[in-house]
Amino acid sequence: MWLLLAFTSAALLGFYDVFKKQALRNNDVVMVLTLNTLFGSLIFLPFVVLSFMGVITPSSLFYVPVCGWEVHQFIILKAFIVLLSWLCGYFAMKNLPLTIVGPINATRPVMVLLGALLIFSERLNTYQWIGVLLAIIGYYLLRRSGKKEGIDFRHNRWIVFAILGALFGAVSALYDKFLLAPVESGGFGLDRMVVQSYFLFYQFGMMALILLRLQLQKRAVNNGVADDEASSSAFHFSFFIPLISLFLSAADFVYFYALAQPEALISVVSMIRRGSVIVSFTFGAMVFHEKNPWSKALDLAFVILSMVFLWLGSR
Repeated sequence: MWLLLAFTSAALLGFYDVFKKQALRNNDVVMVLTLNTLFGSLIFLPFVVLSFMGVITPSSLFYVPVCGWEVHQFIILKAFIVLLSWLCGYFAMKNLPLTIVGPINATRPVMVLLGALLIFSERLNTYQWIGVLLAIIGYYLLRRSGKKEGIDFRHNRWIVFAILGALFGAVSALYDKFLLAPVESGGFGLDRMVVQSYFLFYQFGMMALILLRLQLQKRAVNNGVADDEASSSAFHFSFFIPLISLFLSAADFVYFYALAQPEALISVVSMIRRGSVIVSFTFGAMVFHEKNPWSKALDLAFVILSMVFLWLGSR
């Protein structure tokens, strides 16, 4: 059951990346992200209200229990971590080909394993070390393919943004392990709906403050707060923006539900979710007609093979 849920989440994440790429084309990144967090909050707000009113009962999958400040402070930290990942990832997605960003994001399971090695003192077995090595080879090949398009991994800031987005995403996954794991297993034992609902609310509050700050600065400085390359393209609404929120919310709901299964292995679930790169890569190559798809396909093959070995080592 949990494996099917993990694969479903991966497919939804793949379409989420595609819609995100479309929504960000010649569009203001901060405004798109703010609306994304707003629509995501609106999706889960009825569950919180109806649970509080007693309309949704604790036996329901959508029940959101009431919790105090001792819980909310942990969720605020998660919202901050995820927001850093999204900010970096959105800017990278806007300024880089999908066939470059996707494989970089697919290296997150390697970062999660290395994080578990350093933070939780876990040890990697032979299969997992092979997976790490294959991911490094895939990253090197991807860097070589990027040079063919004039993208220098060492001097291109959007590559740095993509890597930082993946890194903060890996930190978030490790933090999820702590938040959702039972207390007897060393975790905090939070309810999955509490985490998913409230971290969206806090993210929207943070993005609203960022947006307000930028708007005030733009009024004070006629030419804006960022250079033309980074910025603030004029905002135009796209129907892809609510689709981002819808597909991400569905992907995360299925993800948290999978983790709630007693037999679920978080390392395997995280790796399967990165399989979303197959969907986004296919759209980048076949629909968006990005450059050098076959060369990048070889790079992606090494990343996918690394995930296979990580899965074998986690069984």
